[in-house]
Amino acid sequence: MKIKETIVVEGKDDISNVKSAIDCECVATGGYYFGEKFLEKLKNINERTGIIIFTDPDYAGKRIREKILEKIPNAKEAFLDRDKATKKNDIGIENASKEDIIDALKKAKANLTDKREEFTLKDLIDNGLYAGDGSLKKRVKLGQILGIGYSNSKQLLKRLNSFMITREEFKDAVKKL
Repeated sequence: MKIKETIVVEGKDDISNVKSAIDCECVATGGYYFGEKFLEKLKNINERTGIIIFTDPDYAGKRIREKILEKIPNAKEAFLDRDKATKKNDIGIENASKEDIIDALKKAKANLTDKREEFTLKDLIDNGLYAGDGSLKKRVKLGQILGIGYSNSKQLLKRLNSFMITREEFKDAVKKL
């Protein structure tokens, strides 16, 4: 089982820790100073899978949460107490235990789903998205067209399946490359 929604965290270490606790897709804000382009990406993801905002239990995390909720008011929210996310005076989701992460996501009413495998490596290879000349540019363009952002081949495959991209949407996007 995996979580249907995409988890929005602050940084790469948060992504690593959340993914070590549960099967899910994550995106990082990279801090407070993200722009409209990132918010548009989140809106697109929210329309496809839903999002759960899971920011650090500190002032910056609160401000990030508020900024996202201003644009995506129906986003779900997961919370951790400061004491469960603190290690050696460092506060962050990256410090939380697997059990606390799972508990916080359950309380956020995360939807569990079967792992979807509509797309396979063969789809990427057949469409020149896996390796070779131009595959990187094609993946960048495909991510823009589908609104799922840039990703390497492995990430692209996960996103196509996790973000509920349909076979028709994929084919239409590939035609535009």
